[in-house]
Order: sequence, then C-alpha cells, then structure tokens
Amino acid sequence: MALKDSLRTAWQTFSRPAAYFSLGFLTLGGFLAGVMFWGGFNTILEATNKEAFCISCHEMQSNPYEEMKQTIHFTNRSGVRATCPDCHVPHNWTDKIARKMQASKEVWGHIFGSIDTREKFVEMRRTLAEHEWARLKANNSLECRNCHSAESMDITKQGARAAQAHERYLFSGQMTCIDCHKGIAHRLPDMTGVAHWQPTEASGQQ
Repeated sequence: MALKDSLRTAWQTFSRPAAYFSLGFLTLGGFLAGVMFWGGFNTILEATNKEAFCISCHEMQSNPYEEMKQTIHFTNRSGVRATCPDCHVPHNWTDKIARKMQASKEVWGHIFGSIDTREKFVEMRRTLAEHEWARLKANNSLECRNCHSAESMDITKQGARAAQAHERYLFSGQMTCIDCHKGIAHRLPDMTGVAHWQPTEASGQQ
C-alpha cells in the first residue's frame, strides 16, 4: 500500500502543472533542448576540425599550408595525405576540447594580426614551433601515433640509420617522434644555439 501511495504521489508531482506547464513537459522539453544543443555544439566543433577551416585565414594558408604542400605528408607514394587537424587536433574527445580551449589564443592572435604578414610569421616561427613541439613532447607525440604505430613498424625495411634510431630511442621510450621529426611537415626555424640539435634526413632542415 505504501509503495502504491508513493508511486501515486510521484506521478502527481511529475504531471502536476508548474505554473503553466507540467513537470513532465518541462523535463521532456529540457531533454530535447539538451539534445539540440549538443548536436549543434558537436556539429560546430567538427566543422572547426576540417582543413578548409584551418586554412580559411590567410596566415595559415600562405605560410604553414604552403610549406606542407612541399612535404611527404602532402604528396607521397602511398597516396595518404595528412591534413592540418590530423597533426594538430587530438582524436580523443576530452583532449580535443582541451586543445580547442588552447586554440582560443590563436583566434585572439588572428584578430589582432600577430602574424598577418610573412615577415611577422618568420619572426614568430621559432616561438610557434617550440610551443607545438612542447605540446607533442608532453603527450608523447599522440597525433603522430594516430597514424604511425611503433608496434607496426618493420625496421628491416627502413634505412640503417632510421632503424637504429627507432630501436634505440623510440622502442625503448627514451624519446618520442617529435624529438627527431621536428621539421617533417613545416620548415624549421633557425635552430642556431639549440643544444644537441643535429639535423637528420627526416628533420626537414632547409
């Protein structure tokens, strides 16, 4: 009897008008509004993960994108092309949101013209590069590993130098991809004065 009374009370509370609308209507409306908000938010989020969005500002299109078009990440024998988000946006949702929050600084820079000329970009190249290298170093080159798996590497098909470096440093966890492949997709800044810097075939030193 007590259970029946409790259920009746709960139903009356759920269906009783709250000012003008029932609690049930408000709950259903809130749920639908939440679904619509989430769908819209996710749609916008994914739209910002397209290469077309990345190069919609001239700073990116005229500088990093033009440089990437000259690299193996853009044109190669396998026909697999990496896009801007592949390397600069994490795939996991929580990491992606964190990256988007960091990117708000880039929007600020675009609005105020931090690198709106080639001269400004070249002057800022070292700072921009080091910021991205530090991010990749901290996450163990996560974006690189989304496409390149150390477990899938067949070092017998690699050059002797690459095979030795991968076996000694990558497989052991002593170093991560970005330690050696800093200039693989974009031109390197002036590395003068960087301790222990040694350009390799894969470094993209120009």
